Amino acid sequence: MIQIQQIKLRAGESEERLKSLAAGRLRIEPEQIRSLRIRKKSIDARKKPDIFVVYTVDVLLNSAQNEEKLVKRLRDKNIRNITEIPYHAEITGTKPLCHPVVVGMGPAGLFCAYLLALNGYAPVILERGGAVEERVCSVEHFWETGELDPECNVQFGEGGAGTFSDGKLNTLVNDKQGRSRFILDTFVRFGAPEAICYDSKPHIGTDILRTVIVNLRNEIIRLGGTVLFHHKLTDIEISGSRRSLTVNHEISMPFTVLVLALGHSARDTFQMLCGRQMQMEAKPFAVGVRVEHPQEMINAVQYGAAGSTMEAAPYKVTAKASDGRGVYSFCMCPGGYVVNASSEQERLAINGMSNAAREGQNANSALIVTVTPEDFPDPSPLGGIAFQRELEERAWKEGRGAIPVQLYGDYKQNRTSRGFGAYAPCTKGKTAFGNLRNVLPEAVGTALEEGIEQFSRQIPGFNREDMIMEGVESRTSSPVRLNRDSDFLSNLPGVYPCGEGAGYAGGIMSAAMDGMKVFEAIIKFYCPGNENKPGW
Repeated sequence: MIQIQQIKLRAGESEERLKSLAAGRLRIEPEQIRSLRIRKKSIDARKKPDIFVVYTVDVLLNSAQNEEKLVKRLRDKNIRNITEIPYHAEITGTKPLCHPVVVGMGPAGLFCAYLLALNGYAPVILERGGAVEERVCSVEHFWETGELDPECNVQFGEGGAGTFSDGKLNTLVNDKQGRSRFILDTFVRFGAPEAICYDSKPHIGTDILRTVIVNLRNEIIRLGGTVLFHHKLTDIEISGSRRSLTVNHEISMPFTVLVLALGHSARDTFQMLCGRQMQMEAKPFAVGVRVEHPQEMINAVQYGAAGSTMEAAPYKVTAKASDGRGVYSFCMCPGGYVVNASSEQERLAINGMSNAAREGQNANSALIVTVTPEDFPDPSPLGGIAFQRELEERAWKEGRGAIPVQLYGDYKQNRTSRGFGAYAPCTKGKTAFGNLRNVLPEAVGTALEEGIEQFSRQIPGFNREDMIMEGVESRTSSPVRLNRDSDFLSNLPGVYPCGEGAGYAGGIMSAAMDGMKVFEAIIKFYCPGNENKPGW
């Protein structure tokens, strides 16, 4: 197979031209190309108004034996021979294992369970929340009425917190084992658009992601797995060789292997595990607000005169405050919505969400400031949770149960806003004017303002007086890390911490990849067993 980089089309040109352009680069006729697949697609807007779409493509010729000779003859650094190696994990374990238990159906738990099911281990998945179909109804009811279900919401339920997000699939993880490609191909197999396999900033969108998750769940069941909704892990008991867990405070289940893919908001479960002497530690994360700008403004800045014809543009900004704290954008949602993502009564947290089409009028992004255990009021491993809860309680009070919203000009003047400027917010959940200075710690609030002023040098108009701000963005990543050894095991026998909630990932892709790594750790010691299906 031949890979060709740096093939450019002008914005709006048809991708049907790629075959002839690839043939031209190879100095052959288009008819000599058997197949062409896009490997990567990105936008080059450095020389506005000229906007280009840049492609990397993989090409198979009718005569594969000529490919190596052709590449050598061309001597082009952007053309090379490649061999695609698919993801493979070999089972080397010898201890029979059937029905490993996976707690949590976010991306980490889903991909760990999927691979276990695919290889004959018949996993049992416990999810404290509901199935996607039920969960969507519960969340929409909450957004409309403010009536929260603490066990089935934006944080808890099938698909994890990512189900109500932009569905971003980019990752900075260095992946030489093919895990990333396996994840993307799996998403496509179960209903995601093929473009996620080559877009430089791939996303599925919350609307399509819901269908993908349901299809993945049904495949796990077809392969012999068991999925149990509204089954919350409430205790673990390990005594000698006896290992058992308790569900919903009443159902006891024995286990040999337990994968804890809890998600970053399972605070009560973290507390239970701490009480059971699981080794864990507080970790740094970041907190802040969401900001909204008109999407057409962001498009114009990023794409110039071509902005009105392009898809909704993203952005990424970073800065350093005078006290050394990092300030940066996170989970940017083009054409998206700011959503009430609360999971506890009288505590309010927000997140960003986009549909696949990114058709919303506004662009939103979290603007967040780094915090460390030194900022937490509690020195224990659960100190970060106490810190989050304090901010969320302030946010709930400031908005009187609704999302507190404020214009940037009023934020600078430390006063509550009374109305919107040239545009209105795009939110899911009720809003109320408030003063976000009353929510954020002073150091975070000051660093945030400094960062916004610096961002305006990267994106003109970013610091406009009527920029809409909402709070509080407190669930950027897990506030704890569940310690594990080189075999991915915790200090509790048979218990594998996994994914973002355990402190080893940050986003859909890295969480799914960590789920795969835990699967690989399990099959080093265990082979598929053949016990009867449990009556759980």
